[in-house]
Amino acid sequence: MAEGSPLIELSGIWKVYNGGVEVQALRGVDLQVNRGEYVAIMGPSGSGKSTLMHILGCLDNPTRGSYRLAGEEVGNLPPGRLAEIRNRFVGFVFQAFNLLPRASILRNVELPLLYGGVPRTERRERALSMLARMGLADRAKHYPSQLSGGQRQRAAIARALVTNPAVLLADEPTGNLDQQTGAEVMALFDEINAQGQTVILVTHDPQVASHARRLVRLVDGRIAEDVRSEP
Repeated sequence: MAEGSPLIELSGIWKVYNGGVEVQALRGVDLQVNRGEYVAIMGPSGSGKSTLMHILGCLDNPTRGSYRLAGEEVGNLPPGRLAEIRNRFVGFVFQAFNLLPRASILRNVELPLLYGGVPRTERRERALSMLARMGLADRAKHYPSQLSGGQRQRAAIARALVTNPAVLLADEPTGNLDQQTGAEVMALFDEINAQGQTVILVTHDPQVASHARRLVRLVDGRIAEDVRSEP
């Protein structure tokens, strides 16, 4: 059963690239994700999963089709408005962590709030609170190079969640981690989802995908499989 009301509604989403040769990355994708769901998107290289993630995360516009996020049509917004929606509704976790190397962990986690215009004192309080939630309260003044891979990914998750986003998007979140650390990070995603956070994972790893309660499999830009498992 779906956990809540529709958060993401894709209808007839196409993405076509024209770089001399036309490439149809997505071909008429229909997808609905409800609030509180835990979804894994899988597919072979070239299946369109990264393109789909970019559209879901408001990093790119579809060529045609409708994308409603939290009830708002966002499929054809101009870049500036799309950036506002992205900062407000979407948290990102990447394989490469994407932390600023010359900024402290606290500063890294504060950044989305800075872009959102949150006052300095509130930014610091919220960032420190999120770092404590991730078990990194004693690492706030450290730099990324002073943290282990698992700690860096936890910091990246803290940064993604600090704005209280509607959806957390994770792109190969364990790709740069050893097996044990990857398992610890996935346990953290499980806990975050159990607390009500909508989570969408993009992965090629069946072990990572097995944590989700819904699997969406892409083949040649189309959804080939969409199955839910029992909790």
